[in-house]
Amino acid sequence: MERGKLGSIELYNIPHVCKMCGGVMIFKGVGEYQCEDCNYVDYDDYGKVRLYIEEHRGATAAQIEEAVGVSQRTIRRLLKDGRIEVAEGSKTFLRCELCGKTIRSGQYCPECEVKVHRKLEAQQREMLHKNDQGFGMEQTASEGQKRFKREH
Repeated sequence: MERGKLGSIELYNIPHVCKMCGGVMIFKGVGEYQCEDCNYVDYDDYGKVRLYIEEHRGATAAQIEEAVGVSQRTIRRLLKDGRIEVAEGSKTFLRCELCGKTIRSGQYCPECEVKVHRKLEAQQREMLHKNDQGFGMEQTASEGQKRFKREH
């Protein structure tokens, strides 16, 4: 597996080694990391984007990419993960993946989010109910022995 990736989800370029002295970077919160040796501060992609947005409210993904070097794809992933949101009054927006309603972050509008969670809960209850059935525990011991008996 490629470093910095977990399946298809990017890990936002987390700094593990200090650029200044080679020391270990310790997570301080909100995308910020500090070297335990020289105290140099660095940021992962989320921290870079968040800092830029705080200073430049309403910036577009293209402006953020140009300023801090975080790809627009990663910025979209941050939006879909709900880690950042589109500024109020922005001309750009996201759409709910189920109903198409405009949203500021995440994948679903609040109404569809409830529907998705209820559906997942129902599926989990169904799986638990199936597991309670015992996976064929009603077989007799002799049936199991016949199935695993070796023939020479």
